[in-house]
Amino acid sequence: MFKKILIANRGEIALRIQRACRELGVKAVMVYSEADREAKYIKLADESVCIGPAASAQSYLSMPAIIAAAEVTDAEAIHPGYGFLSENADFAERVEKSGFKFIGPTPESIRIMGDKVSAKQAMIKAGVPCVPGSEGALPDDAAIIKRTAKAVGYPVIIKAAGGGGGRGMRVVHTEAALIHAVQTTKAEAGAAFGNPAVYMEKFLQNPRHIEIQIMADQHKNAVWLGERDCSMQRRHQKVIEEAPAPGVPRKLIEKIGERCVAAVKKIGYRGAGTFEFLYENGEFYFIEMNTRVQVEHPVTEWVTGVDIVKTQIMVAAGERLPFTQRQIEIKGHSIECRINAEDPYKFTPSPGRITTWHAPGGPGVRVDSHIYANYFVPPNYDSMIGKIIVHGDTREQALARMRTALAETVVEGINTNIALHRELMVDAKFVDGGTNIHYLEEWLSQRQR
Repeated sequence: MFKKILIANRGEIALRIQRACRELGVKAVMVYSEADREAKYIKLADESVCIGPAASAQSYLSMPAIIAAAEVTDAEAIHPGYGFLSENADFAERVEKSGFKFIGPTPESIRIMGDKVSAKQAMIKAGVPCVPGSEGALPDDAAIIKRTAKAVGYPVIIKAAGGGGGRGMRVVHTEAALIHAVQTTKAEAGAAFGNPAVYMEKFLQNPRHIEIQIMADQHKNAVWLGERDCSMQRRHQKVIEEAPAPGVPRKLIEKIGERCVAAVKKIGYRGAGTFEFLYENGEFYFIEMNTRVQVEHPVTEWVTGVDIVKTQIMVAAGERLPFTQRQIEIKGHSIECRINAEDPYKFTPSPGRITTWHAPGGPGVRVDSHIYANYFVPPNYDSMIGKIIVHGDTREQALARMRTALAETVVEGINTNIALHRELMVDAKFVDGGTNIHYLEEWLSQRQR
């Protein structure tokens, strides 16, 4: 096991990784920007290093600054968390070449799965079902693009090969709008991801977003840890996640889970990863793989009893998975609400000082958050300030516990989306389970009329 790990992230995930290090008896080095100087996890760290000003490009995205911090503190490994450099193959490569362990997949795996086109090709080879679409990146030839769209059938969606986080995608309903949409998405993709390649997929009308969590070690062992339903989304950004997915036949889930395990073995994957699927009319269609820990990992931890972050660290240190597929059992139901510093209905960010913070508690309630009373939420980063996660023996009990937890939570001084979550927890369609990925946006537009 490592003696010291550098955590190259911020916010709630930085604190979550720090806690996993504590349990393993590993020292945690925190890096931080000037905007995060007062963060709770900095005060709790064994060591901390300021790596630059508030701007991400000069701090959390600065590879030389992070590697230099690892060198001066004698860290042995770097955990990237999620976001920032977590899925950057060049960063993973630089970490390894600098003599540190990257707590994640190999740079080769990140390259294959990080590029949506090569990921899709790898999954087709591994027998994982994919959304119908172009065979690779779209060419510049307008006639070929039009022919491809005609074969796939409208509506289609144009996606950036290097995209993620809900950015770099455009739905097209008619041939007249097609070429302009492709050109615009290419330009956006080049600017946002440094990769202008785009591809085309059939735009499914009413799918659900269901993902499979996998974990693999360096000894050719891999397991899948159940599924999560992440269909409650706004602008492709997840708002509520749960495990297991309500109303999906167990046999179908097991079949797709086994295929995901076969695929990770085929590409020699190590660490935690998530296969994201669209699910419609009893069929699963692969859309992408996230080669890192997910924001929503706690719901899987709760229904399986597996500590995903701790296992990530153990696997990176060369240990074997401490469990087999047969030992993975799904127990009860878990729901997670992402708490953001924003207007609950207009979604405008609300940075500023938190004057009052009261966290919920009680049976089956977990709060993953780095905030505290008098903490200043900086305007420079993502608006998520924490997550409330509940577990119950049944989905009904989990919903009841989430309603209680949200009623108990107090955040004053800034706006949060807690009011939105409170409404959704009593919404009849959500309570029934199985809403599609468009449901929340339609719900919001109805509400605003």
